[in-house]
Parts: sequence; structure tokens; C-alpha cells
Amino acid sequence: MKFRMTAIVLAALGTVPIALAKDPVSVEVALDAATLSTLPRHAIEATAHDQALRCEGVELAALLRKAGAMPADPLRGKQLASFVRVEARDGYRAVFSLAELDATLGNAKVFLVDRCAGKPLDDKSGPLRLIAPGESRPARWVRQVQSIRVEDAP
Repeated sequence: MKFRMTAIVLAALGTVPIALAKDPVSVEVALDAATLSTLPRHAIEATAHDQALRCEGVELAALLRKAGAMPADPLRGKQLASFVRVEARDGYRAVFSLAELDATLGNAKVFLVDRCAGKPLDDKSGPLRLIAPGESRPARWVRQVQSIRVEDAP
């Protein structure tokens, strides 16, 4: 506990990256092109509202690990109560539990895409869009992603 609090305080002061915190209280995930370009790209095929989509992007879990918001090791303890909040420019929001995304638990494949049909996303959908191809309906597919934050449940 002492290490966690020290890391969080130092991170707030700008002297240590928040990635050192073992159980993040709240981590804002960087969505800039430089960060996204360092992650493996995936081709995603999905259907939303009877429309077939062929998109490209990064796996959300990989992005969260890069940000220090999700450990590489299997989740345990308090980490099982963490959630990912994705927010769009228009205020639309969706939530995923961190456990859903953990490969040893839910193993849900969720992607942050920036290209569909071989082109960058237009203003209506992008510049970033969250896609969860395994879900029965696209209710948590967030267009115009503005922010992604990992938080501990209250």
C-alpha cells in the first residue's frame, strides 16, 4: 500500500509515471498518434446495424497496459473492481470492466480503430472509434472517442 500511495503522489507531482502504481485509482489513457503507433495493429471485421465493417486499430487491452492502467499479469484483488470509461465528443459513454478485457478472465476483444474501409475515419465516426466485435449489438461501440479513463469502482 505504501508503494502505491507513494507512486501516485509522485506521479501527481510529475516526477514518476503513473504506470508505477500497482492499482491505479484513476488513469487517463493517452490517445495521441505517437502512442497508438507503438502498438500492434489488427484488422477487425464486424457488423453493426446490418452493415459490414472492415477496420484497423489497436487492441484496447494493449493500449491500457501501455498506459500503465492494466497490468500484464492476471488481475487480482482490488484490480477486479476497476473499470474503463470511454467517452465520446457528444457525451455518449460506455463502460467495460477491466476483468472483461483481461486475457485470463473475460478475454473480450475490444479495439480502438482509426481506419475503416482502408481510409481514416470521417468526422461522424472518428477520429477514433471503439469496436467490440464479439458483442450481440453495438451499444458500447463508441464513435468520436474523446477520452478513455481507468478508474476504481467506488
